[in-house]
Amino acid sequence: MVLMSLNEINQQRLMAIAKHSIDNGLTTGRPLSIELADFPEELTEHRASFVTLEKNHQLRGCIGMLEAVRPLVKDIAENAFSAAFRDPRFPPLSRDEFKDIEIHLSLLTVPERLLFTSEQDLINQLQPAVDGLILEETYHRGTFLPSVWEQLPAPKTFLRHLKQKAGLPADYWSDSVKIYRYRTEVIS
Repeated sequence: MVLMSLNEINQQRLMAIAKHSIDNGLTTGRPLSIELADFPEELTEHRASFVTLEKNHQLRGCIGMLEAVRPLVKDIAENAFSAAFRDPRFPPLSRDEFKDIEIHLSLLTVPERLLFTSEQDLINQLQPAVDGLILEETYHRGTFLPSVWEQLPAPKTFLRHLKQKAGLPADYWSDSVKIYRYRTEVIS
């Protein structure tokens, strides 16, 4: 699992894209249009990302992709717009709120499947504050970014809440559950 760290200039570029995309959404109702030729190669590689918005240290929107399906700069622009205006848990962001929003970008590694013999074996493998997890079971799927460990620091509790997010009972277990681990590089 390789974390590709970006230099500070490229981190600042991504943060500017996120801010401009939200501002563009407030003005035009659309995400920022991105010209790939304007960016260095490491920002145009396909990478998965999440954009999290917070207001007064409370979640205000979070949207992202678990798979790398588009160039990183486009992924950030689209996810920032979606976190501000399309997260179904919140009303669309207003111009007045925008000045109070903190933006956090999470760049994901490629998820790797974890192998385990039981729920307890899985829990023993988890690395709090490091692992992001994807849970899959038939038609159920959910993910928690590593930052969620701040609210749910115990591995067993983290897993129980992830199951609920995926639409399963907290105490659910089956030998067919699939868990994938990923890491993130966070830019704030």
